[in-house]
Amino acid sequence: MTNSLRPHGHTSAPLPPAQSSADGVPSPRSLKSSSPHPATSAASPDTRPARQRDAFFDNAKYLAIVLVAMGHAWEPLTDHSRAAEALYMVVYTFHMPAFIIISGYFSRSFDMRPDRLRRLVTGIAVPYVLFEIAYSVFKRYADDDPSHPISLLDPWYLTWFLIALFVWRLTTPLWKVVRWPVPLALAIAALASVSPDIGDDLDLQRVLQFLPFFVVGLFMKPAHFQFMRRREVRMLSVPVLASALAMAYWLGPDMNSAWFYHRDSAQELGAPWWAGVVMTFALFGCSMVLTTCFFAWVPRRKMWFTVLGAGTLYGYLLHGFLAKGSRFWDWYDLNAWIYQPLGELFVTFFAAAVITVLCTPPVQRMFRFAMEPKMEWAFKRDATELARERGKAGART
Repeated sequence: MTNSLRPHGHTSAPLPPAQSSADGVPSPRSLKSSSPHPATSAASPDTRPARQRDAFFDNAKYLAIVLVAMGHAWEPLTDHSRAAEALYMVVYTFHMPAFIIISGYFSRSFDMRPDRLRRLVTGIAVPYVLFEIAYSVFKRYADDDPSHPISLLDPWYLTWFLIALFVWRLTTPLWKVVRWPVPLALAIAALASVSPDIGDDLDLQRVLQFLPFFVVGLFMKPAHFQFMRRREVRMLSVPVLASALAMAYWLGPDMNSAWFYHRDSAQELGAPWWAGVVMTFALFGCSMVLTTCFFAWVPRRKMWFTVLGAGTLYGYLLHGFLAKGSRFWDWYDLNAWIYQPLGELFVTFFAAAVITVLCTPPVQRMFRFAMEPKMEWAFKRDATELARERGKAGART
């Protein structure tokens, strides 16, 4: 399972969503040709300067994916440590909403233009198919479960995010024409939370229940991120986050953490139907507040880890094999010291280190064939693209 505003004035404008990678961040290849008016630009395609990536969003994506990995590492600890359970609940309240909001922001200019549809297929649909098959085969052999089905209609583990992003991005033009997009998305999420008959096909519960965050991202503006980085917001975020941790520590033993996954209806969680509506709005509010706290502390300048922000989808999908393998092979139970405070710290830092390595450029190059395939053989040449190439050829002669 994963993106812009202009968070700081000294950087150039972010690339339009159509040029972004599957997780919402512009891919390295797309940075090479990003003039907003290619047909009228005074500079030739060969001399036009490349746009810079926005450090704020790369930083945010890297820090969010680190929290995702930490959350997966903490999950086996939650039955033994109340502190781990509190951290787990708080992080799960905002790490995926933050990712999805960024993805929505980078999807603002998505339309049905042929090149953007091709990018949707190669950057999201193809990785979904490949990793869904890979995860299913991995579970069959690593978990000694030969009957586990390989089904593209029932996403397993982290691949739900890819199918969700595919659906969300396809619906982008629709959200641009409705009058009240965010309230409508919240109403859809609430209805999904009380509809157990939706089933598991394409993980539609998650697609619909996380939808409001994508729609929020679609309509965010640079001023919203500027506001979140104000000093007073940053200072206020400290007691807010502390209060959230204290509340999670208090409620942890009585709270069903499955609410934070947004993958089940209220009835499937053993709650009355109206609880789904209440929890939809309550969790949306909590998630937006904590996501604001998160964005408030994301560095706006270039850091040592900024370059890793371009590889977060790689880290997201690849670390799942290790996360699941640790359960299949009972690594936690073989090392009882892991349930001690020092062991919990070790697990936390180990997860951060692993996800960091998986986001590095060498790993990206190794798996680009699966994550960003060109697949030029699969698509017809676009007339606009052909005309542009003819124009370049004519300019050279």
